[in-house]
Amino acid sequence: MNLKYKLTALLLLNLFYKPVSAQSDHDLLTYADPRIGTAHSRWFYFTPGAVPFGMAKAAPSTNGSYGNKSGWEAVGYDERHNSIEGFANFHEFQIGGVVFAPSTGKLQTLAGSLEHPETGYRSTFDHKDEVATPGYYSVLLKDYGIKAELTATKRVAFHRYTFPKSTQANILFDIGHQQGESGEVSDAQVYLTKDGRIEGYVITKPVYVQKYQPGADVKMYFSAVASKRPAKFGTFTGAQITEGSKSTTGKGAGLYLTFNTHEKESITIKAGLSYTSIANARLNLNKEAANLSFDQAKTQALNTWGSYLGRIRVTSDNKANLTKFYTGLYHALSGRGLASDVNGAYPKNDGGIGQIPLDKNHVPLHNHYNTDAIWGAFWNLTQLWAVAYPEYYSDWVKSQLLVYKDSGWLADGIANSRYVSGVGTNFVSLAIAAAYTSGIRDFDVKTAYQAALKNELEFQNRPFGAGKSDLDRFLKYGYVNHLDSGSGASERWQFSASHTLEYAFSSYAVGQWARLLNKTADYQKLTTPSNAWKTIFDPATKFIRPKDEQGKFISNFNPKQAWRGFQEGNAWQYTFYVPQNPNALIDAIGNTDFNNRLDSIFTVSEKNKFGGGTTLDAFSGLEGLYNHGNQPNLHTSWLFNFSGKPSLTQKWVRKIMDEFYGTEGIHGYGYGQDEDQGQLGAWYVMASMGIFDVKGFTDASPEIGLSAPIFKTIRIKGNKKYFSGKDFEIVTLNNNTENQYVQYFSLNGKPLRAPFMKLKDIQNGGKLVVQMGKMPKDVY
Repeated sequence: MNLKYKLTALLLLNLFYKPVSAQSDHDLLTYADPRIGTAHSRWFYFTPGAVPFGMAKAAPSTNGSYGNKSGWEAVGYDERHNSIEGFANFHEFQIGGVVFAPSTGKLQTLAGSLEHPETGYRSTFDHKDEVATPGYYSVLLKDYGIKAELTATKRVAFHRYTFPKSTQANILFDIGHQQGESGEVSDAQVYLTKDGRIEGYVITKPVYVQKYQPGADVKMYFSAVASKRPAKFGTFTGAQITEGSKSTTGKGAGLYLTFNTHEKESITIKAGLSYTSIANARLNLNKEAANLSFDQAKTQALNTWGSYLGRIRVTSDNKANLTKFYTGLYHALSGRGLASDVNGAYPKNDGGIGQIPLDKNHVPLHNHYNTDAIWGAFWNLTQLWAVAYPEYYSDWVKSQLLVYKDSGWLADGIANSRYVSGVGTNFVSLAIAAAYTSGIRDFDVKTAYQAALKNELEFQNRPFGAGKSDLDRFLKYGYVNHLDSGSGASERWQFSASHTLEYAFSSYAVGQWARLLNKTADYQKLTTPSNAWKTIFDPATKFIRPKDEQGKFISNFNPKQAWRGFQEGNAWQYTFYVPQNPNALIDAIGNTDFNNRLDSIFTVSEKNKFGGGTTLDAFSGLEGLYNHGNQPNLHTSWLFNFSGKPSLTQKWVRKIMDEFYGTEGIHGYGYGQDEDQGQLGAWYVMASMGIFDVKGFTDASPEIGLSAPIFKTIRIKGNKKYFSGKDFEIVTLNNNTENQYVQYFSLNGKPLRAPFMKLKDIQNGGKLVVQMGKMPKDVY
């Protein structure tokens, strides 16, 4: 080939081939796609107009006003819909509301329906006109010719609406209607002040709050400013409009502003948010965004996301894997957002307002957060926090202790500090213990330990919202005795076997913490319940099997049957729920039988894409042999590391990542996914790096299991405040789709003889080299 052709070839190569790698943290945003998996997704899931762990989460709704009978159903934004009803600012578990919506022409004050968008203020849109990235969202509302844009600071939502030329350009503040998981509206207010502020509140009664703390409510406050004075204004209640009115209250309450606009004129709305008061919403706005333009706030949000995503940098030639990784990381950092104000005010469990202590500069010593239940989060979120975001883990612990100090009990899930357990267990004690064993200890250890021990061993006067409502039976019998019927909520009587397993794991975690604190008596007291799984293991069938109060295994036992003794799962799935002692479980089943059974489970489950197949339902896989779309068995594929077959962990973990996880609107986290505030995304992040602890970092000296990373290189940024500050690097050699098996591990130049290393090895910084090959290898 002559020089001319060589130069031409090189030029073409440079034009059409670009290595899949980010040059800066900001570039990582191109791999995070918030629209993945938005068909049948939860209320929190699609919130691009937010910063990590923020309070302000501005996002479009397609069916956010449709109600949520069960409190957890898929509602909010669905990529299969073609009209947007408005932009809600609050998106948390059981919390949603404060909708802004622009329009032109005749004023309509009801959202309208998906089937007939013209019956309300909603507008049709095309996905081709959308931009969605962490920190920013834009869309063209076709019916009005309006470009809507969203971004945020921690507690301030920014909306920018670019209008066509119009004498009737409207912005609605639809406050008094139910949104997402928020539940029925009990009261609302919105008003226009003399200086042009739009302020108000909405009070809702979410389904789970009513279940776990009857009579309690959730309050959301806002204070907004518009960049232009309106030509007209008024209020509305439902469809009833009162022009010129400045204030209204009650269900359906709303306010509108009408402007004269020239072609492509932009109007920006800044909305300070709060869970404590309008005054604090105003304060949050003034402190965080008084002098910020929309573009400045957007730049700041994008940079913040780049920094957070950049805590873990991976390289690969496979763009799909990069997209799955950073989208998963995005979702892991999107849920469980701020609930406290810039001055440290926070909502208390009793409905009052608490105060977080301030430092000498009058800055709160920590933050408070809303949070879904911690159920299963020890297999994804808390591990990710411990590895890359320890400052958030620390804040989360301190946040949980606020609820304990205020109410006397730890709360597994909270909405404005109200109890919203959701599953009736309480793993907060385990998660706090794991923070301590992980080396995150800058919290009130004495109070935290007291709270954790109480969570494991006390049941008298325990409120239903604190979970473990059958703990008395667990401690009495050494297991939760099975009932086929009962009174009250199902958590009180229906889940005997799964609760036995869960309480045993949690007892183990707090027992390990007690051991580290030299609390020998407590350690011994917790050891017996930590082995409770043995009491309901049936040696004849080699299944976990519920027992009655006489100590007899239940009759008519069907291991595939969900909901009979098992919450959101069955005996096939829950039999492997002994994360605190997998070796004992393997011995009970028999090593060969264990490997054969688990391998066959994954072989069969692959046909259903490791979940509920392509059925769009969160519970579609509950009667399967393995269900990655829900929490109870997310650790199972990693158990081969304990049974002498690490190659099978490598095989099946990689297959789950390839087949359960997708990059499309419908196929994102399975199909009928139940992505509880970032858990499934965080699982992918950990698994794709080839690191995962079955025990959730609950051992006194946590070990982390190893598998086959899918990336060429991985760099986890060090943290000086909590650990050495040195980065930890993982390098794979000869890694491709054909070479999926590990041939050897080398940690800091020394070979590993088993697929495990200490969590401290990551926290201290160093280098893990993983040699890959075609053939399975189980001895290193």
